[in-house]
Amino acid sequence: MMDRRHALAGMAAMFGAQLFTPLARAAGLAPAMPVIDQGAPGIQVFTPPQRALMTALSERILPTTDTPGAIAAGVPAYIEKLLADWADVEDRDPIISGLAEIDARSRQDYTLAAIDATPAQQDALLTLAMNNDIPDGWEFFEAFRQMVIAGYYTSEIGMTQEREYLPVPGEYDGAFPYSQVNKVYSA
Repeated sequence: MMDRRHALAGMAAMFGAQLFTPLARAAGLAPAMPVIDQGAPGIQVFTPPQRALMTALSERILPTTDTPGAIAAGVPAYIEKLLADWADVEDRDPIISGLAEIDARSRQDYTLAAIDATPAQQDALLTLAMNNDIPDGWEFFEAFRQMVIAGYYTSEIGMTQEREYLPVPGEYDGAFPYSQVNKVYSA
């Protein structure tokens, strides 16, 4: 059975040297903080409006399609737990300030809070962050995107419904027909 920490270590290569520090700590690639239990976050990181916006934006990064999205995979809880128990205060700053900047831009452009914006408007706000068209947007977007992807693909849903888990060592079939490959395999 694959655990989340092992999966995170395997995903680290995908992000390279730009791996968000709390993810590196959780994967064992950076100096660790004290190990925290698997339960609720050790501290409250987000206010209720920030949590709602973070949840909505995580679903915009990995939406529900023919497979479950970020919310169904528990990504928002994962992000809060990661930031609460594996991040230093300065690691949380780009996320907290990024959510505030996205909300401010939504109020400026759409005259409503970002949580009340349509999915298309939320996509536009994330694009502004990605393109660094809001203050510190790229720093927020890159860290947030990494947390969403890592949280999703290390969840049970990400490993079993989006991908297919094959424990290693597994059977080798050098003549497996490519036409029968219908999922990306994770090991």
